[in-house]
Amino acid sequence: MSENAGTGRGRTDGRAARARATRAKITAAAAELFTTAGYAATSIGAIAARAGVSEQTVYYAFGTKKAVLAAALDRAVAGDDEPVPTLERPWARAALADPDPVGQIRRQVAGAGDIYLRAAPLLDAVRGAAPADPDLAEVWALNTAQRLTVQRAFTEALARKTPLRPGLTIETAADTALALQSPETYTLLVHTRSWPHTQWLTWSETTLTTLLTTLPPPP
Repeated sequence: MSENAGTGRGRTDGRAARARATRAKITAAAAELFTTAGYAATSIGAIAARAGVSEQTVYYAFGTKKAVLAAALDRAVAGDDEPVPTLERPWARAALADPDPVGQIRRQVAGAGDIYLRAAPLLDAVRGAAPADPDLAEVWALNTAQRLTVQRAFTEALARKTPLRPGLTIETAADTALALQSPETYTLLVHTRSWPHTQWLTWSETTLTTLLTTLPPPP
């Protein structure tokens, strides 16, 4: 019985691994097409062809194009397909746990930078197309809400380590961080104005420290 059970588990694990690999191929193909051709112009058939699978496979794995987009965006933001929220990712946990407020800001900026290196083009495609597409508007609104939740958690942690600027509430500080570390700002400075990624990191650290705290800006 143990041999049969082991064989069964092996078959199940193999199927799960293949399904996961197929989903990864589909989301990678979709992300590429959404950022180059645009969401509206990209069909399920085009995604399937780019991924090397049938259309039915895409529908079976995701159901709708909106679901493909959501999965592609989640994968781009996280860097993998593990169902782990941003605030439970190692980089975010390290930022929250850092006793030094300057260290926290540096860690959270680095984490955001890593995300935008992967996801900024796809985020920009979603944001640009959202006004004309209710599905994308919903996806974009959810992404913005998730980013605000992360920034609020970082701001609350920061306020426990050092005073915020006089008159600055947690909510306003979180909104400020949301704007400064938004994909729109990253795209404007790095992609449009051709800042090196490292320059954006330094600017973000300095600006967040100056606008949110009474600490001197980092050297």
